[in-house]
Amino acid sequence: MTNTKNSLIPVLEQIERDKGVKKDDIIKMIESSLVSAYRKHYGKIMNVIATIDPETAEIKAALVKKVVETVQNPSEEISLAEAKELKIKGVKLDMEVQIPIATEEFSRIAAQIAKQIIVQKIREVERTSLFEEFSGKESTLSSGSVHRFAERNLIIDLGKAEAILPVREQVRRERFNLGERLKVLVLKVEKGSRGPQILVSRSHPDLVKKLLEFEVPEIADKIVEVINVVRDAGFRSKVLVRSNNSKVDPVGTCVGVKGSRIRPIIDELRGERIDLIAWHPETEKLIASSLSPAKALSVSLNKETKTAEVLVTNDMYTLAIGRNGQNVRLASLLTGWNIEVKSEQQKKEESAKNTEKALNEISNIDGVGPKTSDVLIKSGWTTAAKLSNATVEQLTALQGIGEKTAEKIIESAKALVEERKNAPAEPAEAVEEVSPETEEASDKDQKEEGVMENVADTQEQSGEGEEEKGS
Repeated sequence: MTNTKNSLIPVLEQIERDKGVKKDDIIKMIESSLVSAYRKHYGKIMNVIATIDPETAEIKAALVKKVVETVQNPSEEISLAEAKELKIKGVKLDMEVQIPIATEEFSRIAAQIAKQIIVQKIREVERTSLFEEFSGKESTLSSGSVHRFAERNLIIDLGKAEAILPVREQVRRERFNLGERLKVLVLKVEKGSRGPQILVSRSHPDLVKKLLEFEVPEIADKIVEVINVVRDAGFRSKVLVRSNNSKVDPVGTCVGVKGSRIRPIIDELRGERIDLIAWHPETEKLIASSLSPAKALSVSLNKETKTAEVLVTNDMYTLAIGRNGQNVRLASLLTGWNIEVKSEQQKKEESAKNTEKALNEISNIDGVGPKTSDVLIKSGWTTAAKLSNATVEQLTALQGIGEKTAEKIIESAKALVEERKNAPAEPAEAVEEVSPETEEASDKDQKEEGVMENVADTQEQSGEGEEEKGS
């Protein structure tokens, strides 16, 4: 019996080291299980207490009974005479006394029940401890290995617990083998019947942010700050960084010497491209930088619609747009502006088209000749509606327009606007009847034309992809 008692404390201390369950908590569990085992063996109505000495592991058990004059419930009551026979000091009516129990009398069945309860409660404590540990790790980076496949989901071994990487949080280009190491972002931790339920991600933008924090000490020290991350998982990420120290280059710091810092991140993300964008207080420069690796010639902002028009050279247009519009889409998400990219050729054609439209518009106004129309268009007076609201002073400020000519232009513009306003709506064109044979032939021609357009689009996209790759 002495050896058993002496060996219990080292066992409890070993459990505390291995399982993280405190020795005092285990002792309380054993005391509770001993009470349960005794009640199971001798009767559930018995009021039993059990204690274990934390130094010697000596077990003591006792029945708690109330001292009464006449016993009606032997399980919970004891007569005053019987209490005195037990030589309990200071015994009197209505007090509770503890009657020692020989713990050796516990049967083998009772011991097994006690063991089961201890094991169960230790598991509960372990689960609670694991939940508390991992619940504080939400939105953090964690390392693990692929443990098994559950249909299309992956079960990741994080060491003390397992996490699930659902298909919606995976990167469709990535493929892993059993036992392969990887880093994941802990998204959510919830309590489960078999331990904490941990949800992790490989596609979340914060994974890139946490990898940068891990590889770049200046980010952890708040010298360099990651403002925003947008991501097309598996293909490209754009990271907006800012330096809180004028002497520190945020992009160069994140890249490292010869790419020593950014390379491990790219390898971890299986070759995903990462564009590091330096934050700038001027919106135009920030938007121009966000289209990296393309170079912008100019940026025009429309603050009312929060739209930015970016002009690039003809050879940069495909790179600025990106494959399937990926680059400009990510740049828009990064900056919060709706970015429209135009090449020099497109801008030239658009300008010529607008000039022709404006010329057709104002040439119908009396007093506007070729030279006058050229002056008006260059000054932004491109429609009759605008000219009808103009003042004589505004028009006479333009070269070659006198006061009388200005008055004539304004009056004529007002008359034209009023005439258009009162003009009756044009009747709808009559629909020509088509014979079934003609309609069938037309449908066939349209289908063939649609097939050819699809082929042309496919060839054009393929050409764009190759040009982007080459860039």
